Amino acid sequence: MLQFSIIVPVYNRPDEIEELLDSLVKQSNKDFELIVVEDGSTIKCEDIVESFKDKLNVKYFYKENEKPAIARNFGMSKASGNYFLFFDSDCILPDNYMGLIHHELKIDYVDAYGGPDNAHPSFTTIQKAINYSMTSVVTTGGIRGSAEKIDKFYPRSFNLGLSKEVYEKTGGFPITKMHPGEDMVLAIEIIKRGYRTRLVKNAFVYHKRRTNLKQFYRQVYKFGKTRVIMSKVYPDTFKIFFIFPTLFVLGCLFLILMSFLSIYFLAPIAIFTVAVFLESLVKNKSLTVAIISVVTTVTQMLGYGVGFLKTAIEVHLLKKDEYGVFSKPFYNQN
Repeated sequence: MLQFSIIVPVYNRPDEIEELLDSLVKQSNKDFELIVVEDGSTIKCEDIVESFKDKLNVKYFYKENEKPAIARNFGMSKASGNYFLFFDSDCILPDNYMGLIHHELKIDYVDAYGGPDNAHPSFTTIQKAINYSMTSVVTTGGIRGSAEKIDKFYPRSFNLGLSKEVYEKTGGFPITKMHPGEDMVLAIEIIKRGYRTRLVKNAFVYHKRRTNLKQFYRQVYKFGKTRVIMSKVYPDTFKIFFIFPTLFVLGCLFLILMSFLSIYFLAPIAIFTVAVFLESLVKNKSLTVAIISVVTTVTQMLGYGVGFLKTAIEVHLLKKDEYGVFSKPFYNQN
């Protein structure tokens, strides 16, 4: 019998957690407990959580700041359910999410699942553009949307479920200073241990992501950085398309330099730009979002590409081990 425990780490985001809690109140199936872990916030959400106690079975815990992975492990240690669901505090759930997951796991049970994300109509223009850049087939091949192969699906923590058995066998998320990337490490370890994962395509959440280009750049820069580290620790997980953003950045620089000889060298860049613009226009039905999608896509490619290239040089040429994971087990297993 499935007993769900929803675990949400939060750090200085009281407004966002309120929207998430609102969406949980509206669930058609409210047979779950909610555990909110305040990860050392200076702007606490305790009062907001308290205001929902008559509407939700919610527990609030405050702990020192140790990054989201440890906060999620802390939440699992306090949970009474046998299946744990994780959402980022900047997510909003569709009204039927919990009912859908209960149904999907009843007909095809797996020890870990993940779902895609989408843009809510209330999101700002830049949030919608960032969502497009992060999930589009044109920009990422759809690997952060809903196009990953089910037999090798790696769930992400913004929309993730895993069984209590997985937690007990693995110890949960890895204890590491590396962030982001802890969810990918856990997913790799889950699959290595023989557990089956799957993508539940209809179980999407509305994910706000970053709210400005500077924050978005820093986020995708870290994605590129941690991808190198994970590929070093788990060489069998490396895929050739991981280097595409770096090749894109270097290729664009080359074409721009060559354009001083002939303007036609800019044609590939122009074609890519038009493709991004048109796909975003069709998807979002907004000229403004389509225009900004070009900017967010360039930001994404540049941030990830630079982060990947810089870290690859540090790791493979300079032998730098920033997180100390190459000389000892990367994963903390109980």
